[in-house]
Amino acid sequence: MADIRSYMKEIEKRGEKREDYKEKIAKHRMASVFRILLIVVVLAVAVVFLILQYRNKIYTDYDIVASVDRESVSGATDMRLGNLILTFSKDGAHCRDARGNVNWNQTFEIQDIRLAVNGNTVAMGDYNGREIYVANTEKLLGEISTTMPIRELTVSETGTVTAVLADSDITWVNTYSSSGMIEGRTHMDDSGYPMAVSLSPNGELLCVAYVYLDAGVLKTNIAFYNFGVVGSNASDFLVSTWAYTDMLIPTVKFINNDTAFAVGDGQLIIYSGGYVPNPQAGYMYDREVQSVFYDDRYIGLVFFSDNSENKYQLNVYDTTKTNEQAKVFYFDMDYTDIFFDKDTFVIYNETECRVMTMGGIEKFRGNFVKPVGLMIPSGKAYRYILITDSSIDTIQLK
Repeated sequence: MADIRSYMKEIEKRGEKREDYKEKIAKHRMASVFRILLIVVVLAVAVVFLILQYRNKIYTDYDIVASVDRESVSGATDMRLGNLILTFSKDGAHCRDARGNVNWNQTFEIQDIRLAVNGNTVAMGDYNGREIYVANTEKLLGEISTTMPIRELTVSETGTVTAVLADSDITWVNTYSSSGMIEGRTHMDDSGYPMAVSLSPNGELLCVAYVYLDAGVLKTNIAFYNFGVVGSNASDFLVSTWAYTDMLIPTVKFINNDTAFAVGDGQLIIYSGGYVPNPQAGYMYDREVQSVFYDDRYIGLVFFSDNSENKYQLNVYDTTKTNEQAKVFYFDMDYTDIFFDKDTFVIYNETECRVMTMGGIEKFRGNFVKPVGLMIPSGKAYRYILITDSSIDTIQLK
């Protein structure tokens, strides 16, 4: 009997030891989980801290991280083509990168240039001329010959070109592939005088603002043409039209394949739809628009300021949030250009520059070391390319 009792006590002791062992394992696992959670929380807090530091960081100067010499040509103009530099004059045009490498060169004789840019692609022609040159940042795409004098141009990123052409008594709107094949046409008698034209980046949609008088009243028709499958089932590719009474609309632009906008003398209208565009939002104003700027998301309209403390007012419209009112920014700089770069915008002139976020934080305000004719984003955060008379400088804010 004593042996049985001893045996039972031994079993109980072993059970207690097993329970202690399991409890220790459980505690060890809990401690490991706690340590992992603590590390994750610390890392998350550090990441959030770094992001906030980055977003709120104010830059006071810049470093020139790369520079190449260039020779300016009298009468030549520099402009942005993608993130590269397009230089053109009456004698020709060429495209180069920030390191000074020339990707292509085109000679021509143009007295009064008509030039259109869409992303990385450009079309160039002479007012009253009959030749159109098409290129992108990498190469020359083609040359188009028209049978009538050129009045205005627009181009898609794929190289499709729409030209407003003047006949003896009719104004035509012809659309060509970059190889010169006609893909669609309309004329003034159908709708009115084509005041402005714009192609979508993929070349599938064309927007035309036709201006006409109806019983002495000025009217503008905004017409959308679809050169794809949807438009092939419509008369003359016309898929939608919108009439505006007593309003002149001198500017229409596609900002991406699904979104276009029209700037009138009293209203901004945003259209949406990759096949049949329709009005998505409208914003009224009672002052004259001084300048229009845009990228593939934002539209910026500059007015003279409505207060005495600032000269200019910039209204920024987010086309992905058409139910929201414009963000309003004030500034005093006389500007050469304004461009959007992700969630920031840059205002600059020959001698100074401001970089602002959409949240209203001024990231940088400063002067250039030497006069700047053109400033473009490099594709990296707070790094820009400055084109001067003697150099191409890549700068990094610090």
